[in-house]
Amino acid sequence: MHEELDSFKLYMNDVGLLTNLSEFPIYLIKNRDAVNEMMIRMLTENYVASSLKFNALNLNYWKSDFDSKIDFVLQSEKGLVIPVEVKTGIYTKSKSLNIYMKEFKPKYGIRVSSKNFGFENNIKSIPLYAVFCLNKKSLDCD
Repeated sequence: MHEELDSFKLYMNDVGLLTNLSEFPIYLIKNRDAVNEMMIRMLTENYVASSLKFNALNLNYWKSDFDSKIDFVLQSEKGLVIPVEVKTGIYTKSKSLNIYMKEFKPKYGIRVSSKNFGFENNIKSIPLYAVFCLNKKSLDCD
């Protein structure tokens, strides 16, 4: 896997502190509308980043020359490169993940969302509450 060291994202280690510093009223998380959705997406991605980093995974991401992006690209113990897309709800249309899968043909991809566990079209669904289970060793499991 190739890394561009001059291109990176920043995450805060504590989602609670991030929420407090952003002054985002916590009760708005339940009131999902277009205005709140961007903030909810940011908090969700930050939560996933914290969980992955806690499990000693390097946080990389991918974006195409156009409009596609993958939130995290992880590497397993055996060197498998696994794309991970984070969704905030149960509506999990994954245009960017599908583009990545077609272009790079990884063994499988992962979608983290509010949906339950599943496997369809070579994409593993992992619920947000279980993202802490992802580690280098678990990425090698079929």
